[in-house]
Amino acid sequence: MQHAILWQVYPLGFTGAPVSRQAQDAAADGGADGSHSLDRLIPWLDYAVELGVSGLLLGPIFASQTHGYDTVDYFRLDPRLDGGQGEGSGEDSFDRLIREAHDRGLRVILDGVFNHVGRAFGPFQRALAEGASSNDFRLFRPVGETPADPSQQAFANFEGHDALVLLNHDEPAVASFVADVMNHWLDRGADAWRLDAAYAVPPAFWSQVLPQVRSGHPQAYVFGEVIHGDYVSIVSESGLDSVTQYELWKALWSSISDANFWELSAALERHNDFLEHFAPVTFVGNHDVTRLATAIADERHRAHALVALLTTGGTPTLYYGDEQGMRAAKEEREGGDDAVRPEFPVGGPADLPAEGWATYHLHQELIGLRRRHPWLHSARTRNLTLTNEFFAYEVFAAQDAAQQAPGGSGADGGAGSGDHSAGGGRLVVLLNLADAEAGQELPVEHTLVAGHATLSGTRAAVPPHGWAVLDRT
Repeated sequence: MQHAILWQVYPLGFTGAPVSRQAQDAAADGGADGSHSLDRLIPWLDYAVELGVSGLLLGPIFASQTHGYDTVDYFRLDPRLDGGQGEGSGEDSFDRLIREAHDRGLRVILDGVFNHVGRAFGPFQRALAEGASSNDFRLFRPVGETPADPSQQAFANFEGHDALVLLNHDEPAVASFVADVMNHWLDRGADAWRLDAAYAVPPAFWSQVLPQVRSGHPQAYVFGEVIHGDYVSIVSESGLDSVTQYELWKALWSSISDANFWELSAALERHNDFLEHFAPVTFVGNHDVTRLATAIADERHRAHALVALLTTGGTPTLYYGDEQGMRAAKEEREGGDDAVRPEFPVGGPADLPAEGWATYHLHQELIGLRRRHPWLHSARTRNLTLTNEFFAYEVFAAQDAAQQAPGGSGADGGAGSGDHSAGGGRLVVLLNLADAEAGQELPVEHTLVAGHATLSGTRAAVPPHGWAVLDRT
């Protein structure tokens, strides 16, 4: 994972699939002409490789009713993503995607929705039909009084959405089922899992599931979606490899949008603490949030968030379309996520708008910088200068952080300090939101490795609204 950079794609949106199974069934062609197959992603794999990523993080691909997060069959691809040759043909498109991705060195991560299911999930339908006498009844969490008619039984749901029925995570059969699903798709060639809504699932549940998965797939990487909570405790108690770093995501865009780098500084201090225990999954955009190019209105400052993302510790994830500077806002309404989950051109990258390629090339530049400094995966940051509109920080390898601990050799004289050959390293990042030039005095001379800066001896200055990344000479 030290070298991993992920490109996240929401397949149902990317392929322009109907917004629901009902809409597909109503289509004149039955929706099974192959036009929304996972094969649509294959022409984009070279685009991803050229961007510089090493992994493809897929949104939900299993049979569901609407947006993919209301799963009804975990062992079958969504018919809206099938290959156009009838029921189950999408299995072939999955195999092709895995093969083509692996041939290019891309790992594939699947999205597992194991907190809740859609109401059409087979075991839930049997629980409604048969009531408490059904073996499936225990897989869910009934609430309220038991009605005479089992079909009227109420069950706990996810965050007030009655269409999303919570699984009973205290039931061992649920843990066994989830492990079976994860192993099935790892056996089929998937490399890793994202666990949706992991913040809502007791960590003890994952501690039962993951040993069953890792016994046959010890190299499988598993991380959880955690929006809030005690990240370190969740990782420790669950056995997850990592969780999503929503605290840093929020600071990356809002500190820049509000010209308040104090927020980003505080988030990076917390981030340093997390890195003592695990490498968080970091991002500036995903399928659930307003796009960066919309969240940061001043186009001169959008690059600053990407620079900070790619020069701090963790496993960076880039959301499809952000690398083209696409704009879209998430809205709190039915269908409010659709704008941030768009269809990509059928004809491939050549059909993307011309104005987006400058942002793509900026991503390439910064991803290339990160690849040349793989120690950034576990790197720590330290403030050099902090104001509302100017932030200079040093990022340094984890082994150098140990040198600065009590009893160590110190930041400037310790073994490994600035020693790239030993796996250590240091960079200085300058971010300027102000209308005036901003400068930073450094202990030694540096060279410019990205961005724009004027260097004079040990002083570096960045232009108004500019940024720079420096390395020791």
